[in-house]
Parts: sequence; structure tokens; C-alpha cells
Amino acid sequence: MDTILYLFAFSAVLLGILGSFLPVLPGPPLAYLGLICLYFIPETGVSGRELGMHGVVVSGITLLDYYIPIWGTKQFGGSKSGVRGAMMGLVIGLFFAPLGILLGPFLGAFLGELIAGSSQRRAWRAALGSFLGFLAGTILKLAYAFFILWMIISSLW
Repeated sequence: MDTILYLFAFSAVLLGILGSFLPVLPGPPLAYLGLICLYFIPETGVSGRELGMHGVVVSGITLLDYYIPIWGTKQFGGSKSGVRGAMMGLVIGLFFAPLGILLGPFLGAFLGELIAGSSQRRAWRAALGSFLGFLAGTILKLAYAFFILWMIISSLW
């Protein structure tokens, strides 16, 4: 039974790593599912308290993942049009993965600002903010997923 749980844990974390940069998969919650599998293996020593703390962390990361690109766009001078463009660019970029996932929010914010009548300088700044926000969210999700992967691997020894 432990072997099956380890396989589920590894599978969930690998999907979580993929989900860290593919918006169609919820990366951190999938990695957390891997941790839940570890909880049911007595030898790993994952406690209910630790599981609860990770649940709070996963919730925070998931909420931040939606907010960071918007915050980045706003911090670099973007308007609501730039934010909406970045979101639309991300959705459209899914169809042109993997490059579309990286460039979609950038181009969306840029075009959203231009359509709203902003200057090219402001549009470029908003696009850069959106891209940096997207990268920051992705790095945060990947860091968490790899941390859970490390927990699983280290529990084997």
C-alpha cells in the first residue's frame, strides 16, 4: 500500500510541477495532494499539523498567483485595460503553448493599453510588469512544488 501511495505522491507532485507553468493545472494544490499521500504513510512522519500549515501556504500561493500579475501590471503603470489584456493574453496563449503562455500576458497587456489609448511607453511598461508578475508567480509555484518533491524523496531515506 505504501508503494501505491508513493506513486500517487510522485505523480501528483510531477503534475504540480507542470501545473506551475501551465495554467490549466492547479500546480500547488496538486503538489499538496502529493503531501497528503505522504501523510497516510506512517514512516514519513508528516503530521496533521504540518499538513494544515501546508494547506494555508497552498491557499496563499494560489491566491497570490492570481494577484501578482495584476499587481505587477499596476506597479509598472498599467490600467485596468492592461490588466484585462494580460488576462486575455494568458488564456489565448494557452492555445500556443509553451511560448504563448510566456508571451500571451505580455502581449495582452501591451495591446490592452494601446487599445485604451495609452502611450507606447506606458504600454511597454505595463506589459513588462505583467510579464514579471507572471514570472514571479511561476517561480513561487515551482519553488513550492519542488519543495514537496524534496520532502517525498527525502522521506524515502
